[in-house]
Amino acid sequence: MKEKGWDTIILIYINLVNMRMPYKFNFDLTSISKNFFKELLVVAYKANTYGKIGLRAKNLVKKFRLNEIIGVDLSEAISLVEDLLTVYVKNIQNKSSFESTNKRALFLPHCARKYMDNRCKAIFDPKVPTYICQACSEDCIVNQSSKIARERGYDVFVVPGGSCLPKILKERGYEGVVGVACSQELKLAALVLERFGIPGQGIPLIRNGCSNTKFELEVLNSIL
Repeated sequence: MKEKGWDTIILIYINLVNMRMPYKFNFDLTSISKNFFKELLVVAYKANTYGKIGLRAKNLVKKFRLNEIIGVDLSEAISLVEDLLTVYVKNIQNKSSFESTNKRALFLPHCARKYMDNRCKAIFDPKVPTYICQACSEDCIVNQSSKIARERGYDVFVVPGGSCLPKILKERGYEGVVGVACSQELKLAALVLERFGIPGQGIPLIRNGCSNTKFELEVLNSIL
């Protein structure tokens, strides 16, 4: 792709991120029944075939009383589940293409680090940009995820924001990408990956925020 084309994609992505920031509400799905996530996946397969994500999201929210359990408005809960379903559907659609790739990268959110202060010994490289995990805490999910990914031949980037993605993809030439982020950001990233022709797999956060965010390590391990 010509340099001008790359620059255009990067500009579009940054503008999208600026226009549609991550959720304006906080959510924590860690206490939600595992049956919810199992059914979410089943519904995603159905939505991939028959569509109607919005209606299916609304039914899921009402069935599990999600808005009441996590303490958000009904419309916010439906929006969250719609985004989750969209990410799962994209995973299903891209799975076979992703599995045929060789050179892969894992993108992790820096807000999932155990510590967000100087207790975290990660080194920030502004040229990439990425935090380089120093494995200072064994129970840190970023450390655990980085180890799993590297054992499987992935390059790992712990990024401060989604706008870092196009720059890294431009310079590194990856064939497949796995990303962890809010489902809303994963949807935006999927648009960029499509423009690059790179199949991806997304793992949504199950707890958002500026720190102490969380995702399912088991899900990441399975996808990797």
